[in-house]
Amino acid sequence: MERGKERLRRSEKDVKKIKWEDFENELTRILSLYSAMEEVTKRKRNLQQKLEPLIQVNAESLSRRNELEDMRQRLEARKLLVERTSAACKVIEQDAKEKEERLGTKVKSLVIGGTSLSVAKSKSQDSNCQLEGKRDYARLNAVMNKLRKRQQNMILHVSCIYALKIKAEPSGDQELESFPSGSRSGTTPVSEGGSVTILGLPFSMAPFAKMSFFTDKKEAQRYATALGYVAHAVSLIASYLTVPLRYPMRFGGSKTYIRDYAPSIEPLSSDMSPIATLSETPRFVEFPLFLDGQDSTRAAYAVFLLNKNIEQLLNIVGKDSRGSRQLLPNLKELILIIQSPMFLETR
Repeated sequence: MERGKERLRRSEKDVKKIKWEDFENELTRILSLYSAMEEVTKRKRNLQQKLEPLIQVNAESLSRRNELEDMRQRLEARKLLVERTSAACKVIEQDAKEKEERLGTKVKSLVIGGTSLSVAKSKSQDSNCQLEGKRDYARLNAVMNKLRKRQQNMILHVSCIYALKIKAEPSGDQELESFPSGSRSGTTPVSEGGSVTILGLPFSMAPFAKMSFFTDKKEAQRYATALGYVAHAVSLIASYLTVPLRYPMRFGGSKTYIRDYAPSIEPLSSDMSPIATLSETPRFVEFPLFLDGQDSTRAAYAVFLLNKNIEQLLNIVGKDSRGSRQLLPNLKELILIIQSPMFLETR
């Protein structure tokens, strides 16, 4: 009750007393204030209606800005991944170049060694004409033994560059090794259950026998690469043994050709008789050691000629070929024989 009375007293104090002559002015002032308040309220409503779409647009813009920022972050992450992948590719490419340079250096050293070997062989042949008696014959044997060892060393480098392995199903790859010192036969049997590969590449005559539109191009390319390796290895071995090959080769990696020097028959120019004569100038025909865009029969004949070159080298060291279709086994056996002690005893 006391609080109510206190409030009543305060409200009576707050009441403003107006004189009658000022009442009309005061009323006019209150009405103008009321109309001004209504005008402000209308403006507030209009302004609120105008601001609502802007607020909504601002909210959508903020949402899109957040999405754009997320997309920008994902883009930066992908750029970083691309940069890392590019750096890894450059490292791999540099490693491949270094390996290629090392391989080129080894091949150059082989060529230089082959040249020096050829010079030494020519010098030994010149001195052979001047040797007389048992003492000179012993010196000749010593020189020939050194030459054979040098040939073994050079051909050992060839076998290291163009590594031959026996790929067998139960035991895996087996490295091609030289004969033990106790072996005197000079031959070892090839595993019947395995196949020989060169630098990990196998070779088979199957694509050459049944070439068609559906032949695997990658397999044909692998075989062409293997044939290029074999051709280069055979050429190096023949040069170190100073043996001119019957069928020379024009090297081009996996696009290597082999030449067959066949005599050409031409009619006589003096008369028109059907009698023919052999041309004095030798001509050759090149056959491809690959299948890409080539006749499979010509490619198969090129492989046959390459195997004939290996057979020629086998005959030089006193062995026979394992067969016309055993290209890599024949090359493997040739290298094994040259690395055997029997090769040093060959005269």
